[in-house]
Amino acid sequence: MGTFDEREKSFEAKFSREQEHDFRAIARRNKLLGLWAAEQMGMGGDEAAAYALEVVDADFQHPGDNDVFEKVHGDLNAKGVEASEHLVRKRMEELLAEAIRQIDSE
Repeated sequence: MGTFDEREKSFEAKFSREQEHDFRAIARRNKLLGLWAAEQMGMGGDEAAAYALEVVDADFQHPGDNDVFEKVHGDLNAKGVEASEHLVRKRMEELLAEAIRQIDSE
């Protein structure tokens, strides 16, 4: 195998690891976001854990973060929790950073 082939395989492996890392970080962020939103809505225990899984599942509706945002923002507003678009999006950013820290420390 030539040097070029080895470099190509190395880059492919690195890309694959980065994709997996990003997927795990976003899934973790969505779970943390779901737990945060559940707390805001007065949920606890199993109910909060189930809601967090709903938020994780919501991410598979459409590409991007809008499906998760729309679920959480809509559910918060439906429960009478005052949560602006800015607040929810800011929380999503903060929790993504937290999720990355958690994954990187594993």
